[in-house]
Amino acid sequence: MKKLVLFLTIMFMTMSYGQEIKQIPLINVNGEGKVKVAPDQVCISASVETKGNNAKDVKKQNDEKMDAVLKFIKKMGIPTADFKTKQVALNPQYDYEKKKTSYNAVQTVEIVVRDLAKYDELMEGLVQQGINRIDKVSFESSKLAQHQSEARKLAMKDAKVKAEEYVSVLGQKVGKAFTISDNSQVYHPQPMYASMRMKESADLGASNETLAIGEIEITANVSVSFVLD
Repeated sequence: MKKLVLFLTIMFMTMSYGQEIKQIPLINVNGEGKVKVAPDQVCISASVETKGNNAKDVKKQNDEKMDAVLKFIKKMGIPTADFKTKQVALNPQYDYEKKKTSYNAVQTVEIVVRDLAKYDELMEGLVQQGINRIDKVSFESSKLAQHQSEARKLAMKDAKVKAEEYVSVLGQKVGKAFTISDNSQVYHPQPMYASMRMKESADLGASNETLAIGEIEITANVSVSFVLD
């Protein structure tokens, strides 16, 4: 009985190896989709940084400035849900040459401004109230997920068009998608020069418009393998 089982096993393995491996004819292409939209909101990360030799005084000065900043933000009509404290720090800094310890206090607030018409006035006011460091200014779209979805669809259409162009000269047709890989990355423009422009305007007492938001380019990239009919 054991010999019979062994014989059948060897026979099955031989038949399996003898069968021709069926290969699926495929075409591999990349597709790209782009959607350009005007941003409708701006995210600002701004800090109050205070230095001094006395920790208590440094913290007090920093708290007072940030209190004025937060009151100004509320006065600008920014909803409470659209601004929050992101960082609070008080660190000693030892100077080995002078053999003295100083202190550095930092508080950072992140603000989402949904009315871009308030941008210039807000930025100037933040400096006047005590903000002395702009960490980030990024112009964004509140409908980012919707635009990303549109860009992905365009990327898939682009991939299919490319595949059809390649195989049309061979008299073949593009069939179903076999594999799909999403290679997309999302970038937000961050014009760090905004802090300089904003401070210059505040120092000069100017009311010039400093905002040129342009457009956000949302890109999707896919790699697709299509079956050839």
